[in-house]
Amino acid sequence: MDVVEIQEGTTRFFVPMQDPAHAFPAASAPVFFNQRMELNRDATVLLCSMLRPSRYLDVMGASGARGVRIAHECGLPVTINDRDPGAAALIARNAEPYGDLVEVVSEDANVLMHTRRFDAVDIDPFGTPAYFLNAAAGSARRYLFATATDTAPLCGAHLKAGMRRYFARPLNTEYHSEVALRILLGFAAREIIKYDRGCEPLFCFSREHFVRVHLQVTNGARRADATLARIGYVHQCPACPYREEQRGLIAETRRCPACGAALTATGPLWLGAVCNRDIVAGMLAGLEERTFGRPEPLKKLLQLCGEELDTAHFYDYHVLGKTWKCSPPDMETLLARLRERGYAATRTHHAGTGVKTDAPLGILREAMLG
Repeated sequence: MDVVEIQEGTTRFFVPMQDPAHAFPAASAPVFFNQRMELNRDATVLLCSMLRPSRYLDVMGASGARGVRIAHECGLPVTINDRDPGAAALIARNAEPYGDLVEVVSEDANVLMHTRRFDAVDIDPFGTPAYFLNAAAGSARRYLFATATDTAPLCGAHLKAGMRRYFARPLNTEYHSEVALRILLGFAAREIIKYDRGCEPLFCFSREHFVRVHLQVTNGARRADATLARIGYVHQCPACPYREEQRGLIAETRRCPACGAALTATGPLWLGAVCNRDIVAGMLAGLEERTFGRPEPLKKLLQLCGEELDTAHFYDYHVLGKTWKCSPPDMETLLARLRERGYAATRTHHAGTGVKTDAPLGILREAMLG
């Protein structure tokens, strides 16, 4: 296997040579490595430097990039697994400088997680993590992390695939990135609570082609029940911008109070906070002390997540402008108008034209019109 040495953060490691002419260069190599996921890995390194798990499992290591970075940049003991012998050999080469700090294994991911427990379990597959979350829910002692790159099923663009994988009905709306994040979170929570365990989101976000969740896992039926109470639905009007949230496992039949149309339910999904504000503030502070290749995008993401309202939907103000046949004001003006009327209003981290607010739709329309 032809390899090239690269650097992320302060860690140097080898990755397979890729064909730059390929439509998706990462898929052209015998072992997968996606350079576009550097921010994803940076975020995990930064979070692990705060959480300090006693042993971290990189379940599907591929090149081992994420795991060796955790070992080197956080000084934490790491197990890196990949069932492919070629990937395991490359991981061993990248782990060599770190001696006993890194354990390299080559097993089926689900078998490994069903037979061993780790303080932190990290699932980063090509596509959906759905096939591995049941095993991870039992293997993770304190922390469970997961990435999903199957955003079309999660967002509702591939409706049946999303329903099969996540036992939820996605809805392809202008806030589909929010739906994707919360369906993944809701599915992970339902896998965890089966074992009388609960979970709390620490730092979860949607970005471009992937969704990333970092969860703290807790023990006990009461905590499982508290987690279950945060599962619910978003009801969207198909005829106007109205939407509302509902807690509970069973979707209620509701009608739009604005136009009378039957609302469409999406879910079950996670309602409430997707980030712990103290954790996000700590990550922002810690970011200044670390060396990353491109820290600014991660800094901006953390700032937006730290300020974002906890609503399970947002409004795209360009869509509202078309609906109400008006030219929307700039974002800061719109947010200021909503706040002047006594309502909370923030940007959202995954859509530059997204507005989160607790204002009723009529107030939002007034603010849009000026």
